Amino acid sequence: MWVMQRKEGRVGKGPGKTTGWIHKKTLEKRGVHLLGGVSYDKIDDKGLHITVKGESKLIPADKVVVCAGQESVKPFENEWPDFGNKLHVIGGADYAGELDAVRAIRQGVELAAKL
Repeated sequence: MWVMQRKEGRVGKGPGKTTGWIHKKTLEKRGVHLLGGVSYDKIDDKGLHITVKGESKLIPADKVVVCAGQESVKPFENEWPDFGNKLHVIGGADYAGELDAVRAIRQGVELAAKL
């Protein structure tokens, strides 16, 4: 499992200093890979195609969860109907009307538990 962000730098640096590191350590303990500075290129049957530091990579995936920060960003939106229940949009990608990292994290945890 991966958590990626478009912003350069350490993943999860934004949430409060008192809780952000706890979430990060919990994810790392559970084998989640954290990757910053990602550009999302496309999703296909092979998985998620990204670019990191100018290098193209493929993350094999059968499910993709988009949580795109506090600016509503909906990559590949015109292709979403083709993915059916394999694509889930949460956090700022779902609704970016307010800064609410706690809501986005809760949505991610609830979705992960269902998957």
